[in-house]
Amino acid sequence: MNRRSFFKWSGFGLVAAALGGFGMREAQAGNRYYTGPISDHFNGRTFFNPGGEEPRGFLDLLRWQFEGGKIAWPKRVDDSNFKTTRPEARIAGKRLVVTMVGHATLLIQTAGLNILTDPVWSERASPVSFAGPRRANPPGIAFDDLPPIDIVLVTHNHYDHLDVATLERLVSRDKPQIVTPLGNDTIIAGEAENARIAVMDWGDRLDLGNGLVIHCEPCHHWSARGTGDRRMALWAAFVLETAGGKIYHIGDTGYDEGRHYRDISAKHGDIRLAILPIGAYEPRWFMKAQHQNPAEAIDGFRLSGASFGIGHHFGTFQLTNEGIDDPPKALVAAMASAGIGPDRFRGLRPGEPFDVPASRDS
Repeated sequence: MNRRSFFKWSGFGLVAAALGGFGMREAQAGNRYYTGPISDHFNGRTFFNPGGEEPRGFLDLLRWQFEGGKIAWPKRVDDSNFKTTRPEARIAGKRLVVTMVGHATLLIQTAGLNILTDPVWSERASPVSFAGPRRANPPGIAFDDLPPIDIVLVTHNHYDHLDVATLERLVSRDKPQIVTPLGNDTIIAGEAENARIAVMDWGDRLDLGNGLVIHCEPCHHWSARGTGDRRMALWAAFVLETAGGKIYHIGDTGYDEGRHYRDISAKHGDIRLAILPIGAYEPRWFMKAQHQNPAEAIDGFRLSGASFGIGHHFGTFQLTNEGIDDPPKALVAAMASAGIGPDRFRGLRPGEPFDVPASRDS
């Protein structure tokens, strides 16, 4: 078996595929997802983080996998610690409710709109159905209990964020407006027929009417679906302007010295809610450039100036070394160190809703 086949079908190869195909040699043909002008983050073939750090290569991937230190997760979370919920059909006015489905999938409800982030209802975050990272808990909202979905945000193309099977179900049922960065539309359209897709570059603004404006903003990450398409589709964060206030959502990011958090604060000002990743961060020597840890997430939260925060990207798919409960424990410690109370930043579990206060003084 050659190196490419070993990487693709070994257990850690499937984890690496979910995280982006670390360090495998890119095919030298053109970009299969996107063709466009050169910019400060696109070199004519692949996207990159300006002034940032690239993910580690294949030899470092091997070092990570063979040096040990991976904490075992339960195959399934104890049912006593898990709950499902049936959300309200609509949330009117300026009220803002966010319900955790699992990992990076959240239901955002405000101003009569139902918005899903990185929807994954599949059993595995993997290019194949028989192997790869498997759910440690079922979705916190059963698919059939989802209210009608108006907007779907897809932040990038890793398998734990872009799940074509779930998108096909949503398109068939609700025909939502899908919003995603450059190149990801090619992947989605190839699988979900009749999908309505709006594609955005960093700095773009999309007015969807009914008081909803979406801004596509930088974050520090990368992309890949396999071993030959690394960084051929863009990754991004989003800022949503709604009648219920501004919502800052990041699917995955490295802290990158807090640059994008400071930029968001300067550009967008008053943010009611920041939804930030806090998991998949160990070992730090390997993950630091692309996945922030809870302490960095809290530093970013403070830099963004957001009134309230939600931590996600933990406890559903084991992608890295930390234990299933390590991110929320580290989050509590980071919040205490920063003097942030539990009412301001929540690490949500599947099925758990957060009725976000209108202001810090509410």
